[in-house]
Amino acid sequence: MFSKHKLTVLGIETSCDDTAAAVVRDRQILASLVSSQDAVHSPYGGIVPELASRHHAGNIVPIVDSALRQADVGVEALDGIAVTCGPGLIGSLLVGLSFAKAVAFAHAIPLVGINHLEGHLLAVLLEQDMAFPFVCLLVSGGHTCLYHARAPGAYERLGATRDDAAGEAFDKAAKMMGFGYPGGRIIDRLARQGEPAAVAFPRARLKTGRYDLSFSGLKTALRQFLQTSQGQTLAAADIAASYQEAVVDMLLEPTLRATRDLDLKRIVVSGGVAANSRLRTRMGEEGRRHGLQVAVPSLPLCTDNAAMIAFAGARRLAEGQRAALDLNAAASLRL
Repeated sequence: MFSKHKLTVLGIETSCDDTAAAVVRDRQILASLVSSQDAVHSPYGGIVPELASRHHAGNIVPIVDSALRQADVGVEALDGIAVTCGPGLIGSLLVGLSFAKAVAFAHAIPLVGINHLEGHLLAVLLEQDMAFPFVCLLVSGGHTCLYHARAPGAYERLGATRDDAAGEAFDKAAKMMGFGYPGGRIIDRLARQGEPAAVAFPRARLKTGRYDLSFSGLKTALRQFLQTSQGQTLAAADIAASYQEAVVDMLLEPTLRATRDLDLKRIVVSGGVAANSRLRTRMGEEGRRHGLQVAVPSLPLCTDNAAMIAFAGARRLAEGQRAALDLNAAASLRL
């Protein structure tokens, strides 16, 4: 889509707790593998950074080897290597980045560093056409941001959460309700059996920052509700459905407002929370109601993956961009 040449690119993604490798040629995913650490971090109710980086160090070689074998592509046939250089957990990022630089140096392969958020923003283009410009709601466990994507590589951040990301708000809600980790999937599954209007949870409306969000008040409301007699007797599915509805409402409102303000007709929803079934349904309904084109990646491309990193890297490689071997990781890299 971005180049006349079909580059074959190895993507490496280790920004958080998933070790991922993929081989992409143009828009064709030849291989995309992810080694999850959910079982490692579940006993702690969240990601332990030191454990994450240790497991990346053990997983990175076999996952890359497996991706190359599955794609039936030798290292010598690669046109480039794209690796996530931020944002994320610094220890995790350094594992993938160090490995990518070593392979690039040893085999004289062009290297490019990719912002994890750009990978998510462009992921949908691997599967469907979406013309620029568009509004992108990028929502995950670590990030909740709203962007005006003017063109490939030209992104303006319109707003962001001021406290927890939406995915983190789901995980913390699940923990308060006594469920396991990762909580987002548990809340989603449980909410399908509940009534979204059972509990009137608040929707934050910030006085400043037209497109900013905040989930701290909603989390406090949930904790206080769970301590009441109704919170102790109402079905967990109803509580989960009501809490999820509040989160979805707060994500929809600034996204739709941005499309009106910018006079745009296209919306992309990306990131791990884009896998939430209620968000996908509601965004589709609002899109049809307002005559908007709404694009959401398939579930494997919502969560962290290396195919999106390879795809984003292919465009930059085709434009002649290269990263030097002193490329460093940046935990708070802005898009």
